[in-house]
This record gives sequence, structure tokens and C-alpha cells, in this order.
Amino acid sequence: MPDEVLQFDRELDAGLGECWLRKPEIAALTQQSLLHFDGQYYRLLAWCIMPNHVHVVTEPMEGHSLSIIVESWKSFTSRQANAHLGRTGAFWEADYFDRYMRNEDHLMRTIEYVENNPVKAGLVEQASDWQWSSARR
Repeated sequence: MPDEVLQFDRELDAGLGECWLRKPEIAALTQQSLLHFDGQYYRLLAWCIMPNHVHVVTEPMEGHSLSIIVESWKSFTSRQANAHLGRTGAFWEADYFDRYMRNEDHLMRTIEYVENNPVKAGLVEQASDWQWSSARR
């Protein structure tokens, strides 16, 4: 992994940014948004809502594009979160990072990474202890 990616990961784990998702009500609405159309527009394979970012492993269903799905999540959650926080303006970064899963092993390693992110960041001892993650289910 390039050094700048590793540095960015370290900064995220250290709590860089506003950390609005640390508020349980904001994390909950984000998680509910991810779960809402699971099985209808996409298959949600794993997720983890961290204090300052979100990881999602999903498989869009036929006829649905990842970009439209992500835009829907971001649009809905930003309006809801901003209303709750009494603020306006950007809630999410404009873009997102995606990665093509090359094979089953790559997918399993990615899901493990996503679900263990709170452990790596020192927020919990076990992935299943993190309330805002598929590891808890």
C-alpha cells in the first residue's frame, strides 16, 4: 500500500476530522440507511461506521449502479444528520473510494478488514463489541 494511503488510514484511526458519526443518533441513522434497501437494490455484505468514516462492502443488484447507491446513502444521511446537528453544508466528502473484489479470498480479507477497523483503531477489544458494524450481527 502506498505511504500516503497508510498515513491517511492512521489519521482516520486517530480520529481526524469532525467525528459526527461518534454521536449514537448519527451512527444509527447511517446504519439504518445502509440497511434500508438491502436485498432490494444491493446485497449488503459488511459495514462499519467509524467516528469519522464509513466502510461498506456491498454487491449492487442487477440494474443498480454503485455510484447511485452511494449517492443515495450520502444524500439521505447528510440531510438527516445536518438537521439533527443544526448545521448546513457538506457532511460527506464529495467522492468515495471503491475497490473491485478480485476473488473470494480478496472479499473475505476485505470484510475482515472492515469489521476489525474499530479494533485496529483501539475503540473496542473485539469486533463484535462495536455497535455500528456487521460484526455485531
